[in-house]
Amino acid sequence: MTTRSSFALLAVAASACGGTKPDVVVPAPAVAAEPAAPDAPDAPDSAAAPYSVFDRAAAAITPEFLREQIAKLGSDELEGRGPTTRGDVAARGYLASQLAAYGYEPGGQGGSWEQSFDLVGVTAAMPKTWAFARGGKKLSLAWWDQYIAGSGVQAERGSVKNAEVVFVGYGITAPEYGWDDFKGQDVRGKVLLMLNSDPDWDPALFAGSSRLYYGRWSYKYESAARAGAVGAIIIHTTPSAGYPFQVVQSSWTGEQFELPAAGAATVVVKGWVTESAAGQLVALAGKKLPELVEAARSKDFRPVPLGVTTSLAFTNKVHRAPTANVLGLLRGSDPKLRDEVVVVTAHHDHLGIGKPNAAGDSIYNGALDNGAGCAQVLAIAKALASLPARPRRSVQVVFVAAEEQGLLGSAYYAANPSFPPGAIAANVNFDGGNIWGKTKDVTYIGKGKSSLDGIVEEIATRQGRTVKPDQFPDRGFFYRSDQFNFAKIGVPALYLSTGTEFVGKPSGWGTEQLRHYETTNYHQPTDQLAADWTFEGMVEDATIGLWTAYQVAQRDEVPSWTPGDEFEAARKAALAARKAAASPR
Repeated sequence: MTTRSSFALLAVAASACGGTKPDVVVPAPAVAAEPAAPDAPDAPDSAAAPYSVFDRAAAAITPEFLREQIAKLGSDELEGRGPTTRGDVAARGYLASQLAAYGYEPGGQGGSWEQSFDLVGVTAAMPKTWAFARGGKKLSLAWWDQYIAGSGVQAERGSVKNAEVVFVGYGITAPEYGWDDFKGQDVRGKVLLMLNSDPDWDPALFAGSSRLYYGRWSYKYESAARAGAVGAIIIHTTPSAGYPFQVVQSSWTGEQFELPAAGAATVVVKGWVTESAAGQLVALAGKKLPELVEAARSKDFRPVPLGVTTSLAFTNKVHRAPTANVLGLLRGSDPKLRDEVVVVTAHHDHLGIGKPNAAGDSIYNGALDNGAGCAQVLAIAKALASLPARPRRSVQVVFVAAEEQGLLGSAYYAANPSFPPGAIAANVNFDGGNIWGKTKDVTYIGKGKSSLDGIVEEIATRQGRTVKPDQFPDRGFFYRSDQFNFAKIGVPALYLSTGTEFVGKPSGWGTEQLRHYETTNYHQPTDQLAADWTFEGMVEDATIGLWTAYQVAQRDEVPSWTPGDEFEAARKAALAARKAAASPR
């Protein structure tokens, strides 16, 4: 890249152009001032928190502020903020310095701003071809164009030798839907070929067209590992994945990070193949892919051994290195509620430096993903700190690490939370943002799942906007960002995203912009701040996040999951655990 953004808190000793790594020096963040004595608590409901007070705080959220933050976080100097890199360290230092300047307390380990943890980085050297055979027939799938694979083991070598390939449909076991793609068949030691997504043709099954976690790639590999398979291959299609194969190419190559293995089952190889390659693979067995796909749509489906064997051997470069979530705390003012917290999140990482594109650019800046999310959370943090009276509950701002590697930072936080899960009132998450203009609507991913709906509706109505659920439900966005890990421990959570009805634009224009970003810039070096980005719509979306966090912090009642929701049981367990911990013994 040739554009360089001035970065006040970074000293850069060399050019970042074209992927050359500069020496980045990050000063320690400013020490937060001693917190003032708690203010008298505001009254519990929105009527006692006048809009005039809120509006003055919301004035901190401006287009200029958002652009400035994205310019800094998405600059070449941060080298794409790859986990454990200098850019990662620089981004964390910058975010902590901002929270300190707003008056937040460090919320990390030992009075620091960071919740540190180790990642294991694995760079797999996969062969140029992946070999399959049946009898005297052979098939070689070409690396990059036909297959992409990652290592499932944190070791210097991995191999699969003469393993049988079995087609297992969607690879799903879901007792609540009476669905089992394995039917008790022993697939230990085999390589499983499976469809992406989940069954979507019946509203009574798997939420119909709305994708559940069963449809996520991470579930597929977990399912294969639980079954004792040595490998799993997901058949990629753009409709089922929600993104083109080039996203698999950019996201699954180079160094891949995981939390250190702790004895959990894993497959040796995690593969993806194109639809055409999958067709060739099953043809080796005398099968037709469309017929197998159709058979997989039935509850009566049984695994189909293909009589095909496969071998694959690869080497790994393995190293262990630290990263961290950045945590800041705005302590609540109500003595009875300050031990409860609203957690506002955005992931600070992106993909770092990777394969150059046609223009020779190798820095994956991640300006929108997720410089924009971090910018909105910084704006919300600044606004909350500017209120004349602190919120009743505490607010914790968490910039999580390694989201792009599989939500790892939020997974670590959820396993090691600063507050007990039963004391976390809600999570408000930002991932991406609106860079195209004002909208008549806002997308609320998680709508219908919790009582947060009413709070979001209230402020959106005041803005003259409508609230819509996930407008691409088949892509399973609720399970694709960090709010998912909060939901898994029972915390009511939402993810605010851009609407699609843009003011002054024809119908369908917004969807076109989103799809263009997805096919051209998503997880590519071209995700950079551009002169034509506009931030008025992002201001309105961030204001909804501010209102939601503030109202959850102010009200007597905490949000709850909708009765029957998949996360309701986890919430009840978290609240019961907190109550038991508080009971005298």
